[in-house]
Amino acid sequence: MLLVDGRGVPLSLIVTGANRHAVTQLGTTLDAVVVPRPPVTPRAPQHLCADAGFVGVPALNEMFVRDYTPHVRPRGEERTERAHGKRARRWVVEVAHSWFNRFRKLLVRYEKTHRAYVALHMLAAAIICFRTVRAKVNIIYG
Repeated sequence: MLLVDGRGVPLSLIVTGANRHAVTQLGTTLDAVVVPRPPVTPRAPQHLCADAGFVGVPALNEMFVRDYTPHVRPRGEERTERAHGKRARRWVVEVAHSWFNRFRKLLVRYEKTHRAYVALHMLAAAIICFRTVRAKVNIIYG
């Protein structure tokens, strides 16, 4: 499971089996964020956008316990908005998934150990972060 910021930069990454539902891993994914959060105030709430898989009381409780303002889009809402002339809103996490899919080693899991597979995902996340953060001087190319 992947948690990203507004630009698609990975903040948290949890690797589980394919038979585990994402809702059951929401709490561990939110706890695994590596960047310290700014303080949550009434003037500066922190928003958490999720898809229709996170509809329900357990997922909302996980978000409220960690002081997030949840924005969960129910199924079919995007279709009705497009019928009224609004354009579809792309989820930022889909951009991050696309960036991870560019690392062809990760598309099919050939690693036998969990640690090696997680390490490759962490390396890919570090490369994505490095490419996304803008610097005045590129330390590799000068």
